[in-house]
Amino acid sequence: MELPIAIAQFRPQKADLQANLNLLEDVLADAVQLDPRPELVIFPETALSGYFLEGGVRHNACSADSVFSSLEGIHARVWGGTPLDVVIGFYELGDQRVYNSALYAELGGSNPGVRHVHRKVFLPTYGVFQEERFVESGSGIRAFDTRWGRAAMLICEDVWHSISGALAAMDGAEVVLVPSASPARGAGPGDGVPLNVARWDNLMGLMAAEHGFFVAVSQLVGFEGGKGFAGGSTVHSPHGQRMVRGPLWSDALIPVVLETEELVAARVEEPLLADLERNWARLLLHSPGARILDGPPAPAEPGDAAE
Repeated sequence: MELPIAIAQFRPQKADLQANLNLLEDVLADAVQLDPRPELVIFPETALSGYFLEGGVRHNACSADSVFSSLEGIHARVWGGTPLDVVIGFYELGDQRVYNSALYAELGGSNPGVRHVHRKVFLPTYGVFQEERFVESGSGIRAFDTRWGRAAMLICEDVWHSISGALAAMDGAEVVLVPSASPARGAGPGDGVPLNVARWDNLMGLMAAEHGFFVAVSQLVGFEGGKGFAGGSTVHSPHGQRMVRGPLWSDALIPVVLETEELVAARVEEPLLADLERNWARLLLHSPGARILDGPPAPAEPGDAAE
C-alpha cells in the first residue's frame, strides 16, 4: 500500500493561537494541491503557540477537543469531502494539568475524531530548556490504530531515549511520527548543517532500521528569544535510509510516499524487532527495573546465562 504524507515544517507566531490556525489553514490549502494528495500532514511540536513560552505556557494551553474542533472547521473549508489525518503539537490543558502534547486527528470520512494524544514523557530541563518548570510529564508511550495502519507519536527528546522507539515497536507501530522543536546547536563542518540537525538525521536512521518502521520528523523553524530552530525535517525508511530532508531555516511543505510493503522486507532482512519480541519478557523480568518494582527476580534458568 502507498501512503502519501506531507511534513509541514512550520514557523509559528509566538503565543497567537488564531494566527497559527490561520497559518495552518494556508499550509493545508497548499497541501490539497499536491499530487498525490497527502492522507496525513504532520506539524511540529508546539506549532500552535511556539515553544519558548515559559511562564506563558499555561495561558496558551488548550484542550485536545478545542484543537480538534478548529481542525474540523479548517478541513471543511479547504479540503473538500475526502478524509485527512493531521498530527500537531500544542500545549495541552487536560486533567487540570498542562502538558507538551501531540494530537492525531482524523478529519472527514465516516468516523472523524481524535485518535490519540501523546504527552511528552522526557522533558528537557537543562541548558536553554526549562520544560519541567512549566509542564507535566506524560505517563506512557503507546501505539494506536489509524485508517491506514498502526502508528505511534513521540515528541522531540522522547526519541533521544532508545527505550521510546522500542516501546513503540513492541506495541505494533509501523510509522513513528515525531513533532519536534529543536534549536540549532553547533556549527557543522563546512556543509552549514548544525551539529544537532546532523545528529537527528543519524539517530532517526538508526531507530528506523533497528525496529523496521518509518520515522517522520517535523521540525519547527524560526527564531524565538534569540534561539533559532533550523528545520531539517526528515523521513527515514524501515531500512534506515533517509527518504527526504527539509530545507534549513525556512518553512516548507515536504511530500513523500511511504511504501508500506517495505516494512515486511526490512523486518525479514534484519529481524531485530523479532529478536526483541522473543526476549522482551525475559529482559523485563531480570532488569533492574523489575527489582525496584517487584523485588528481586526469580533465579535465572540455565538457558538464560549470557553466552
